[in-house]
Amino acid sequence: MEPIGRFFRAPKDSFFLFGPRGTGKSTWLRQTYPDAIYVDLLDQESFRTCLARPEHLGKVIAGNPQAHTVIVDEVQKVPSLLDEVHRLIETKYRHRLQFILTGSSARKLKRGGADLLAGRAVLKTLHPFMAAELGRRFDLAQSLELGMLPLVLGAAEPVETLKSYVSVYLREEVQAEGLVRNIGNFARFLEAMSFSHASLLNTAEVARECQVNRKTVEGFIEVLEDLLLGFRVPVFSRRAKRKLVQHCKFYYMDTGVFQSLRPKGPLDSPEDIGGACMEGLVAQHLRAWIAYGRPNRTLYFWRTRAGLEVDFVVYGQDTFLAIEVKRSRTACRKDMRPLLEFQKDYPQAKTCLLYGGRHRLSIDGVPCLPCGEFLKDLHPDSAAPMD
Repeated sequence: MEPIGRFFRAPKDSFFLFGPRGTGKSTWLRQTYPDAIYVDLLDQESFRTCLARPEHLGKVIAGNPQAHTVIVDEVQKVPSLLDEVHRLIETKYRHRLQFILTGSSARKLKRGGADLLAGRAVLKTLHPFMAAELGRRFDLAQSLELGMLPLVLGAAEPVETLKSYVSVYLREEVQAEGLVRNIGNFARFLEAMSFSHASLLNTAEVARECQVNRKTVEGFIEVLEDLLLGFRVPVFSRRAKRKLVQHCKFYYMDTGVFQSLRPKGPLDSPEDIGGACMEGLVAQHLRAWIAYGRPNRTLYFWRTRAGLEVDFVVYGQDTFLAIEVKRSRTACRKDMRPLLEFQKDYPQAKTCLLYGGRHRLSIDGVPCLPCGEFLKDLHPDSAAPMD
C-alpha cells in the first residue's frame, strides 16, 4: 500500500506515542523524522545494550550533535531507559532535543516509572486508519470485515494477517512479558469478551463463561486495556433525569480484531454480529476523531434502566452530540425514539442516526445519514457531520 497521510499531529516538545501494534507508528516516525536518532528496542542488539547500560543512549546522542530528534521505539521493553531520558531532558539537551518514546503497551511503564516524565513528555495516541485518511480507498463493507489496521490493509494476505494478529500479542506481549499467570485462561477470556463487544460489560457473566473468578476477569480487562486492545465507554450521567445503568460498554479497538476473535456458528445471527461491527467501527472512529482533534471531548453512551439506549454521546466544551447506529438498510420512526427521548432530557444536544442505507433522510427532525458517508466526512479539524 502506498503511503497514506495520517491526521495525527506531533507536538513540538517531547512526547510519548502509544498505539496498538500495526497502527503504523514506526512507519509514520521514519517518514516524518528521517534524520532522527532511532533506537529500535525490537532489535535484539539495541535491546540488550540499553537493558544493560541505559546510559548508552546519552553516548549515542553525544556522537550525533547534529540530531534534533531522538526516537526510542517500543520503550516499554526497557522501562529503566526512562530514567536516562529524564536525565537528558533535565540537563543540557533540554532545549535542543525532542524525545519521542513509542510503545504498544503502557503496562510496564506504569509500573516502571513513567511518572518521572510527567510534565516533560505529553501522552499521544495513534489509532487505526480513519475513513477520511483513506479517502476513496475506504470501503465500508471491507472495513466491517477486516477493520482499519494499516498492518492488515497493507498486507498481501490481509485475512491471514488478521488471523495471526492476536496470536502475536499473546505470544510476544502477554506470554513473553509474563503479564498473566495462565495464558490459556487469558486466550479464553479474549474470545469470551468478543460477546461483550458493543455491549454492557458484565464481568460476572464473562467470569462464568471463562470459568475463572470475577477478580481474575477484572485483572484481565486491565491487561487488555494496557495492551491497547480494548477500551471501555462510560455512561453519560451529567444532570441525569432518569435512572441509568451503571455498567460501562466495552469495545475491541478495531472491528477486524473483533471479527477475528468472535466465534461464529448456526446460532449466531449475522444481523447481531453485523450490528456490533458497525457500532464498533463508529466507536473507533469517534475515539480517533477526539484524540486527533480537541481533547476536551469525551466519549460516552446513554442507557436508562428501562432499556432506552443511545449508542454514543460526545460531550465537551463546544460539543454535545448524540449518535445512534443501526446496521439495517432502512430507517423508521421507531429507530428515532431513543434519540428523541434523550433530546427531551438534553434539548441542547444535536442528534443523528447512522444506518446502512444509501440516502440521507430526516425522520421526526432527526438526520439519518449513511454510515460510510458519515465516517468519510469525519475530520479532526471540523465538527462531526450531523446534518
